Amino acid sequence: MPSGNSLSRQSKSSFFTTGGIDIPFFVLVILLLTIGLVMMFSASYAYAYYNTKTHDSLYYIKRQAFFAVLGVAAMMFVSKVNYNKIRKFTFIVASAALVCLLVVFVFPKVNGTHRWINLGFTTFQPSEIAKFALILLLAHLMAKSPQKMTSAKYVVLLAAVILFVTLLVAAENHISGAVLIILIGFSMLFIGGLGGKHTWAVILTVIGLAAILVILLVIAYTMDVSFVKDRIVAWLDKSYEPNDGRWQINQSLYAIGSGGFLGSGLGQSMQKYLYVSEPQNDFVFAIVCEELGFVGAAVIMVLFALLVYRGCVIAMKAQNRFGAYITMGICFQIGIQTVLNIAVVTDTIPNTGISLPFFSYGGTSLMMLLAEMGIVLSVSRTADIDKN
Repeated sequence: MPSGNSLSRQSKSSFFTTGGIDIPFFVLVILLLTIGLVMMFSASYAYAYYNTKTHDSLYYIKRQAFFAVLGVAAMMFVSKVNYNKIRKFTFIVASAALVCLLVVFVFPKVNGTHRWINLGFTTFQPSEIAKFALILLLAHLMAKSPQKMTSAKYVVLLAAVILFVTLLVAAENHISGAVLIILIGFSMLFIGGLGGKHTWAVILTVIGLAAILVILLVIAYTMDVSFVKDRIVAWLDKSYEPNDGRWQINQSLYAIGSGGFLGSGLGQSMQKYLYVSEPQNDFVFAIVCEELGFVGAAVIMVLFALLVYRGCVIAMKAQNRFGAYITMGICFQIGIQTVLNIAVVTDTIPNTGISLPFFSYGGTSLMMLLAEMGIVLSVSRTADIDKN
């Protein structure tokens, strides 16, 4: 991997960068976005009709499509920006994320949790910014002093930063976001520490802090923190039904099972008719399985895997360490979030409320995701790879 200081003359002086983007990565992003919009619309139109004041079946897709257009525009713009210049805003972005994670507690609870900041015209979750801010911060720090990654003390310091952000997100009753952040952070930490003589310190730190997270969840469970305990009990006890604790996941399993090998056909889902609650959100993949079957679901999972793989190829051929680390972090985010969402939908893990990238409804999160794809494309412009 190239040195963190091995920047070209162009990268040192220009705000914008030249060179072609990686076509395979770009095509995969557009494919997943297009399929995601189609499936989100299919999953949402019945729910939108019965649950909006105007009975507008297009309510969710109109908003998602609007943000998708803005997101693609943002992706293309960011892809032209020299990613080394983005690095200069690391501490500004990190500070903004920290402020948002604290300010969110000022806003009224939504569904019993402090997760959203309401701007009037839209809402967003600070955890979305926190994910990117952590990736950016870790990429900057690890690339700035790669020799320090052989120091157990420095690795533990970075791990403490990850844990601090994780606890702030967990305080919002957003356990799924906390789990995602800690997994992204430690994945980057492990990559940054590979090859050093203290690699064992990285491994032990990952295991130790992961254990801390498990202990926190156990404490929350034993102290009867309902938002955690009910979901864990409902996952462990398949007959658990107080307050419809398993309704959502049971309907999801019915949808997946009824899809069979080839599916019932696009738009032909029955479970989206008020059986799967808010099917346009975290459980959209269940509708995918019902309508497109095992084959369609497998194709989508392969597309996600190819996107992560291609992103890793770009990272390995990046111009410098910072480009490699930030690309890896973004790809880890996509991969981990996809795996966790599918695990929830299939009842492999407790219901954590993690969205499926490109598919789940959420305009601001979709824009943020596409902007991150723009950063990967920016890195690809100067990466030493075949871009066709």
